[in-house]
Amino acid sequence: MRDLPKLYNETEHYCWYDSPIGILKIAEDDQGITEVSFQEEIGADQKEGSLYLEKTLRQLEEYFAGIRRSFDVPLSLKGTEFQKKVWHALMNIPYGRTACYQEVAAMIGNEKASRAIGNANHHNPVVIIVPCHRVIRADGSIGGYGGGIERKKYLLNLEGIKL
Repeated sequence: MRDLPKLYNETEHYCWYDSPIGILKIAEDDQGITEVSFQEEIGADQKEGSLYLEKTLRQLEEYFAGIRRSFDVPLSLKGTEFQKKVWHALMNIPYGRTACYQEVAAMIGNEKASRAIGNANHHNPVVIIVPCHRVIRADGSIGGYGGGIERKKYLLNLEGIKL
């Protein structure tokens, strides 16, 4: 495994990961990971990270190396009850598979919530680990992605999904 570039801020509890698809900010609280998000640049303040951050960095590295298919880091998701319900449903979409917005709506027991599912995906605070990239349109087309379509294509291809 290569040496991971990481920076850590003691008061805000976050670190940076220079992934194959761009810089990721990883943040935590005392319950688990609160954020994995795309960033334009790495921040400052170099320091070793905590157990949650180190475990997340290692698992992301394994995912990008094609070794890891699921994550087992504790999450501390911040959002509305509806958003959290959607994000938990997304974690049930297996590696290498996709689901359309209507299927995710059915997973949460609200078949009319397809648009709201898209909105919850857009506000997903923990990309990759909460796999919103696996949600596509009903017609099989790729749909949108908050991190950009090229990143979504990369993640889907990494998982063996060709659209």
